[in-house]
Amino acid sequence: MLPQDTAVPGAGELDDALARCYRHLGDREHSVAELRRRLERAKLGTEAIDAALAIVSEQGYLDDARYARLLAEDRRNIDGWGADRIRARLQSVGIERDLIDAVLAGHDPASELEAASAVLERRCRRPLRDDRERQRAFAILIRAGYDSDIAYDAVRAASDAGGE
Repeated sequence: MLPQDTAVPGAGELDDALARCYRHLGDREHSVAELRRRLERAKLGTEAIDAALAIVSEQGYLDDARYARLLAEDRRNIDGWGADRIRARLQSVGIERDLIDAVLAGHDPASELEAASAVLERRCRRPLRDDRERQRAFAILIRAGYDSDIAYDAVRAASDAGGE
C-alpha cells in the first residue's frame, strides 16, 4: 500500500481541493504558497494539492505575478506603505525574490519620496513645527516601511513647507 502523500488523488479529494481553492480565491487574491498552506492545513494529500494548484493556475485564477503587483499597488495607494514593508509582506506570503524585485522596480527614490510626503500630508499637521512633531512624522514613515533617507527627506520637506 502506498503512503497517502504519494497516492494518486481520488476524484473526491481533488474536488475538495478545487472547491477550497475556488472559495479562497473568490474571497481575495492569494499567492501559490499561501494557498498551498491553506490546503495543507485542511489535511489534503500532496498530490491533490499539487493537481488543484496546477488547475487553478492554468485557468488563470492563481498568479503570483498578479498577486504581487496588486498587493504592492494597494498597500502603496491605500495604506501608504513603503517599499521595505511591501517587500517584507511579499516575502512572508512566499513570493520569489526575483518577482518582488520586478514589482518594486518602479519604486524609485522620487516616487518613494512622493508617496512618503503623501502619507505625512494625510497623517500629520503641517508644517511640522518642532522636534517632537518631526520625530513623530519620521517614526510614522519608518513604521510604514520607508527607507530612513526617504523618511528624513520627506520630514524635512514637510518642515520647510511652513517657511514658504
